[in-house]
Amino acid sequence: MPKFLHPNIPRLYLIKVAKWFMLYMPIVVPFYESNGLSMKDIMVLQAVYSIAIVVLEIPSGYLADVIGRRKTLIIGAVFGTIGFTTYSFSYGFVGFLVAEVILGLGQSCISGADSAILYDSLLEKGEEKKYTRFEGRITSVGNIAEALAGIMGGLLAGISLRIPYLAQTAVAFIALPAAITLVEPARTVPLIKAGFMEIVRISRFALFIDRPLRRNIMFSAITGTATLTMAWFAQPYFEYTRIDIAWYGLLWTTLNLTVAITSYTAHHLEKKLGQTPSILMISLLIPMGYLALSRFHLPSGLAVLYIFYLVRGYATPVLKDYINRITASHIRATVLSVRNFIIRFLFALTGPLLGWVKDIYSLPQALTLAGAIFLVLSIFTAILFLSSGKEMTGPRDYNSRTRPSKAGST
Repeated sequence: MPKFLHPNIPRLYLIKVAKWFMLYMPIVVPFYESNGLSMKDIMVLQAVYSIAIVVLEIPSGYLADVIGRRKTLIIGAVFGTIGFTTYSFSYGFVGFLVAEVILGLGQSCISGADSAILYDSLLEKGEEKKYTRFEGRITSVGNIAEALAGIMGGLLAGISLRIPYLAQTAVAFIALPAAITLVEPARTVPLIKAGFMEIVRISRFALFIDRPLRRNIMFSAITGTATLTMAWFAQPYFEYTRIDIAWYGLLWTTLNLTVAITSYTAHHLEKKLGQTPSILMISLLIPMGYLALSRFHLPSGLAVLYIFYLVRGYATPVLKDYINRITASHIRATVLSVRNFIIRFLFALTGPLLGWVKDIYSLPQALTLAGAIFLVLSIFTAILFLSSGKEMTGPRDYNSRTRPSKAGST
């Protein structure tokens, strides 16, 4: 039996599995299309999901800092179960819309709180330096779960495209007992006081006052938006290259296994590469993946897609760790939610546009546009990130740096 540093860690594995064992993902685009939706409709649905997250992302992260990460994760697990129940019995755009809003609310409660409770659980044991290792392992477990779900989801879809959604409801429920049995870590700093203005204060601190933290968040958010967008273009690429739908499950499985590989080993690789090479690699390879995929067909295009997912697996735990290193524990969940807020906000802006370009023009043109947008934004935010240099040495004093006179410039 593996020895965990804190009893919360195996429970966080279960929550990640419940969240990422997505039986429906290998056939989600064909499922939507079978219910009369276009690619633009699909991206609008995902934009609504992102907006639902955006509305509560920062408040839910703040809620986790105020009432505790455990209670917030429980709320998220309840919403997740209700959301997939709604999906299972819906047959058109409106029903799917309601389900996406519910799922967005649930996701906003889990996002940020899970990483925050992991870091603070390790901090409680004096092992916070192992955060990247465990964040990477939990991410890896999630991707392995998604990979296995790809196989099972493909088999279930052979019976009916709706069966994976019915089964997903039971999977989502697994997160509930796992969240209930979490132990809230002790904190060296008391819980922050409740109030809307405190949310504004923390957000202002993260995005306007603390320059290194702002630059860190922005680069991580641009990268997160780019990887999220690609997840919704993978299946249209399969369709564009005329891959038989029977192969979707296997392809989705192996793509997520590549993410699992680099997520699991991210802490070792980051130590060897260092911060600057890591940032440069991520900022170039992610957007270049879009541009290459717009030009290549089989089999070169699939090779590009696998490389993209390898980089994605490395980027997720590493960039979260960079944020955690310079964030105080008592505002950690809120700050991580600020990052996720920006990701979902940017996706809500770009997703429907790219879906419209794909419907009206072609998939290669949509991929080219996405690559150009993300290349400019990635390079710009990477330059700002690296220019912070030695400023990213540890968390600054939040309480003493939130006065207007202390505000810094970009």
